Order: sequence, then structure tokens, then C-alpha cells
Amino acid sequence: MIDWIYPLMLVGAGLIVISVFTSLVAFRFGAPLLLVFLAIGLLSGSDGLGIQYSDFHSAYLVGSLALAVILFDSGFGTSLKSFRQAAAPAIVLATVGVVMTTLILAAAARLVLGVSWAEALLMGAIVSSTDAAAVFFLLRVGGITIRDKVRSTLEVESGSNDPMAIFLTIIFVELIVKGVGVAGMTGEFVVGFGTQMGLGIVLGLVGGWAIVQVINRVELEGALYPIIVLGMAVCLFALTGALGGSGALAAYVAGLLAGNTRVRARSTLTRFQDGMTWLAQIVMFLILGLLANPSDFPLVAVPAIALAFVLIFVARPLAVWLCLLPFRYQRDEIAFVSWVGLRGAVSILLAILPLMAGLPTGGLLFNTAFVIVLTSLLIQGWTIRPMAQWLDLIVPKRIGPVQRVGLELPGNAHHELIVYHVVPGSPVAEGERLPRWARPSLIVRDGQSMRYQYAGRIKAGDYIYMFIAPRYTRLLDRLFASPAKVEADDKDFFGEFRILPDRPLEALREAYGMDIAPNVAPERSIAEFMRERLGGTAEVGDRVAVGAVELIVRDVDIEGEISDIGLSIDQEVARARVPVFVTGRELTATLRERLAALRQRRARKKNAQMPTGSDDGAAAGDQPAAETGNNSETKTG
Repeated sequence: MIDWIYPLMLVGAGLIVISVFTSLVAFRFGAPLLLVFLAIGLLSGSDGLGIQYSDFHSAYLVGSLALAVILFDSGFGTSLKSFRQAAAPAIVLATVGVVMTTLILAAAARLVLGVSWAEALLMGAIVSSTDAAAVFFLLRVGGITIRDKVRSTLEVESGSNDPMAIFLTIIFVELIVKGVGVAGMTGEFVVGFGTQMGLGIVLGLVGGWAIVQVINRVELEGALYPIIVLGMAVCLFALTGALGGSGALAAYVAGLLAGNTRVRARSTLTRFQDGMTWLAQIVMFLILGLLANPSDFPLVAVPAIALAFVLIFVARPLAVWLCLLPFRYQRDEIAFVSWVGLRGAVSILLAILPLMAGLPTGGLLFNTAFVIVLTSLLIQGWTIRPMAQWLDLIVPKRIGPVQRVGLELPGNAHHELIVYHVVPGSPVAEGERLPRWARPSLIVRDGQSMRYQYAGRIKAGDYIYMFIAPRYTRLLDRLFASPAKVEADDKDFFGEFRILPDRPLEALREAYGMDIAPNVAPERSIAEFMRERLGGTAEVGDRVAVGAVELIVRDVDIEGEISDIGLSIDQEVARARVPVFVTGRELTATLRERLAALRQRRARKKNAQMPTGSDDGAAAGDQPAAETGNNSETKTG
């Protein structure tokens, strides 16, 4: 009676093992790894190896569970600094941007699929959000180091836009099931949005606080902390959803709060959650792949691919451009944010809802969404790195690889035990002295341990144990890093000239004729001016354009202060690879110029309509017409 259990376990575990091994091929050839997982599921399904799986309810259950794990880890891995830097534009993209994408794609779906407006809006909502798993993998694991502002925007947006897409999908499914018009759902839409998002944020904060308190106050076996954290995150996801809130938003907010609070066993939690997130992604993509029937795709291939192209080249770019207009993003940065709009498992997961609701067009919407996701992963997922290189957004490496392991200390100490492996060619191996605040306690050389005071000169191959505050880690990384590979485009990225951060703005105006706004004090330092323009925080690679001059952050110190600045004289418009995205600053300047030109034309027109004056140059308009002797229209007595 239980003979089916072992084959099921064998097939399930075997597919996971195959997925892990195929990741080696994906890394080697630069393929989108999540596309590989999805392809394995498709090849193993009813149209491939013959595994029969058509239970939409269990697929949605497993997908929701995986989504809770992924979103909690997404928030846990997002630093508060990155969130603050990109919170405003990312939240606008995650709300207004999702709605705009839904509306634009709905118009195309109405035309291409020939469905009703309600079903077209449902189709737009299903594929309106970017996939957090895909974006986080490509930006964190894929080896792409892009400008911090752009990376933070994409990470925060992808982690926070799923709740809006889920909410819109549920609303439109209910709209179709109830048979009411779009106008009839207005009040329910407003109330539902406020309830879901409000409860999601509030319960997410409460749940994150509770997770932190449990970790720091309850004494458990070390291996149990990651388990209880994951269990509480899933409980929060489910409880918030049961109360009518957004469980996805609650999980992300709780992860963000817990990840930016000092907790014990952080390194253990991070490693465990990384593994669970990988497992959740693999299982979710495999199950969704098994659920689909590729033999049904040709029936919707042409309209679905057309919708995918509308999404990639029209809806997403237009929504991103309009949402980022109020913020200080350059043209190429807007273009990259537009391109990294990958659709993934969340869109397929949402496409299950019409099937669960028994909608007549459920199969059409599901297969269309699946083809759109495949097209997005094929086109966008395979071109993220080339696109970042073409747009000149990849930050050249300032240091080489570092071999370092951090060990947490018990009792919530404010220091960490860091173990560095001295690599050949690193500054310390070449004789560079360690700073005074670094406290080496032990050196392991050739398998023997010795005190630092008696070890003599540091040698390549040594392992150095030292206690430091976490904020100093970045400085020590430079001392223990292997020689950095010389980047050919280093000067192109950071500018050919270097200037001192403490120099006044007046010096730039005198040297390069830079225009300074009247409300900016010329005696202010260049670093202060850049930090203000960048919103109070600065990261390596950030740029500030001032007329024909572009200031570039080359380096920052441990306090976040700008310590090195590069300068480029190329104009931003001239260097933009994608000139179609007009920035808010450029749009404002153009409007001012046109308003000034309009005023000048009106003034010239007004002057031209005035009567000419006498030979002495006095304006005739300065005198009453009745007193102008040469005026032929003057009435006689």
C-alpha cells in the first residue's frame, strides 16, 4: 500500500540533485539559473519524462511557502543603508510602477488575446511584478557589481513589489467571479489595498521585533535558532494572510527589521537561510515546471511572445521612467532598472489563481504567463551582465579577492573574531604594517599556532586571528587582498582626473567654468556638495553631474565620508547609451528654457504692437494717443 512513497521520494530528491548539478553548467555559460530549474521541471513533466502532476492547489501551497522563505531572506539580506538610499524610488516602483505596468499590459492583452477588460487587467496584474529570486540571484550571486544606488533600487523593488501584484491579482479574480464591473470594485479596491498593506507593514514590524527578541533572549541549542526563525517567518506570513493582510509584505518587513538588528548567531542564520532559499527556489521552479504542459504553449506562443515584448520594451520602461522622474537617476541608470524587470516564479504562481477560481480563461492566462516568463528569462536574464557593461554601470574592482572568515562571539559582543588568510602579493605580505586598532591574537603558520608578538614578519600563507569592530572590516580587506586586476575602463568609469574632496566648489568653477546654483555656497567643500546631491549617503561609483562636469565617488572611508573623487568633463547627455530616457533634471531645465523663450516671444510681440515713437527716441506709447500729432487716427474737433 505504500509502494508509491519510495518512487516519489526518489524522483523528488533526484530532481533536486540534478538541479544543483546543472547549476555548474549555468554558472559556466552564464545562463539564468532559475531558467535551468524551470526547464528541468518542464522536461520531467507529462510532455517529457511523463511525471503526471496537475494539482494546482498543492502547487500554490508549496509556492506560497517558498515565497515566504525567499521574501524573508530578501529582507534579511538587505542592509538598512541600502534601503534608506533607495526606499523612496523603490517603493514608488513597487506600487505605482506595478499599477502602471498592469494598465499598459492590459491594453495590449485586450487587443492581442481578445479577452474582456477584467481578464486583460488580470493578465497584466499576473506578470506586473519583478521576481525577487531572479533579481537577487543575478545581482548577489551572479558576480555583477553595479553602482550601489542602482543595485539597492532593484533589490528593494523586487523584494517589495510582490504584495502589490498579489493584491491586484486577487482583486481582479474576485471581480470576474462576482461578475461586477471595474467601476463597481473601486471602493473594495481602496479598502482592500489599505487593509492588506497596512496589516502587512504593522504585523511585519511586530513579527520582526518578536523574532529578534526570541533570538536574543531565549537560550536554545545553537542549531535550533535558524529553525525557529524560519518557523516564525512562515507563521507570520500565514497569520497576516489569514487576517486579511499581505503575508508577503509582512515577511519582507520582518526580515528587513531582523536583518538590521544585532542578533546572536547571525552567521549561522545567514548560512542556513541561504541554503533554505536555494532549496525553496529549486522546489518552487521544479513544481511549477511540472505543472505546465509545454504541448499547450504553441497555441498561445505568438500572442504571449508579443505581450512579453510589450512588457519588456514598452510597459516596464515607460513605468520605470515615469516613476523615477522625480528622483536623481541618470539616463543609463533608468535604462538598466527598466531592463532588469525579470518575471519569474511569482508570475506563474499568480497565474494559478484563475485556475483555482475555475475561470473559463484560466488555462489561457496560465499558459500565456508561463511563456512570458520564459521569454523574459531568456532575453533579459541572459543579457543582464552585457547590458550593465554596455551602460557602463559595473564598478571596477578596487581590490582583489579576500579570503576571510568571521566568527561571532557569545554575549552580543561588539567585536568579531576575524580570520584572514594572507595571500601572496597582498599589502601585508609585502611588508605593510597592521593599524594600531587591529588586535591580532594568534597566527597559524605551517600548521603551528603562535602568538602574534613572536611570529615576526607576516608571510604569505599565514592565518591571522584578530578581534575587530565590524565597521573596520572593509579597511582590513584592503590590506589582506590579493593584487587587483587592472581594469581597462578604470579611468573611463572614475574619470581621468582626481580632485581633493575638501576643496571648495569655487575651485571647480574657476578651473572648469562650472555653473553653481545661487543657493549653493561656493565655499562649501566638494564632498559636502556631492553628499547633499546624493541624498546624504555616498557609495563608490556614485555620480553627480554639474553642467559639463561630472563628479564621481572613487572611494569612501569607514564613516561613509567621501575620501576620493574623480572628475570627467564629458556631458551626461553625450555619454548616455540610451538617450530616450529624459531625466527629471533635464526635463525641468528644458521646461525652464521653453518658458523663458515663451516669455521672450510674448515680450517681443508686445513691443512690436506698440506704436513707434518720435525722432527723439521717446516711445509713443508713453503719451496719450490724442496728444500724438502724427497719429492719423486722432479724432478732430
